[in-house]
Amino acid sequence: MSPLAQPLTLARQAMATRFEIVLHGDNPVLLRAAGEEAFDEIERIEARLSLYRPTSEIAHVNARAVREAVRVSPATFRLLEQAARLSVETEGAFDITVGPLMRCWGFVGGAGQVPTPEALAEARERTGMRHVELDAAGFTVRFARQGVMLDLGAIGKGYAVGVAAEVLREAGVTSGLIHGGTSSIFAIGCPPEAEAWKVAIERPPETPEASPTLLAVVPLRDEALSVSAVWGKSFQTADKSYGHVIDPRTGQPTDSALLAAVAAPDATETDALSTALLTLGGQGLDFIARLRPESRSLAAWKDGGEIHCDARGMELGAR
Repeated sequence: MSPLAQPLTLARQAMATRFEIVLHGDNPVLLRAAGEEAFDEIERIEARLSLYRPTSEIAHVNARAVREAVRVSPATFRLLEQAARLSVETEGAFDITVGPLMRCWGFVGGAGQVPTPEALAEARERTGMRHVELDAAGFTVRFARQGVMLDLGAIGKGYAVGVAAEVLREAGVTSGLIHGGTSSIFAIGCPPEAEAWKVAIERPPETPEASPTLLAVVPLRDEALSVSAVWGKSFQTADKSYGHVIDPRTGQPTDSALLAAVAAPDATETDALSTALLTLGGQGLDFIARLRPESRSLAAWKDGGEIHCDARGMELGAR
């Protein structure tokens, strides 16, 4: 049988975003069943990792880990171990304990605010993976000080997309694309009669009123792409705009880059590395290339009122 003339497209809301799956194959019943199971797995992951669900494993850790060691599922523990390694490897540019800083800047359940120096210093003291003790023997987590909080928002979608891609593969899918909010993407194989899936990345606008233009078209085949940007949730004071992406090393909203993207085999890693690259800016491109030689990356930043772009392993412009 020949593949479907038109791909099967499925969508579902989860993790406060829209997930979409595009599948090619010759058995639409199998494809739909595989896609629905992938979505179900994403919802199970959200139930485990959500910061905002009081019944989630992460919520239990945040509520109890300063008083006692809290046991989590093996899957959640492995993700926390991976996040800890990535924090070390990125020299703190990525850190899942950034929650106290997010609260301090008013980005958790609020519209944003400039904190006092005293509040910011206190939040910085509660931030850092050095305060998180992971015991592999018992799959437990414990905090070394009061006020530490885990927030997997920077890697949750990438992790969910990667796990969902494995569900699809195990069901026999050989050609598919899955994304969460268009910022965390995984490509399985390639579309019929093509060498790769092609994903477009828009150039950051020069002004809010400017029409979008193309920054790059990234070919993907059995790998992930994550795109991080500073626009979205932000607030404005009299003389400055503050975005919601906080540099864990300084405690300040990052202004090193407007956009960062990383492609690599692991979707959890691409989410973490694109976040790190956003805080590092253009000078972080060589750092990411040394850290993960198999990766491809790009960054865009503003200097002197103009937007500048550079890449490693990606071609800027339409291809």
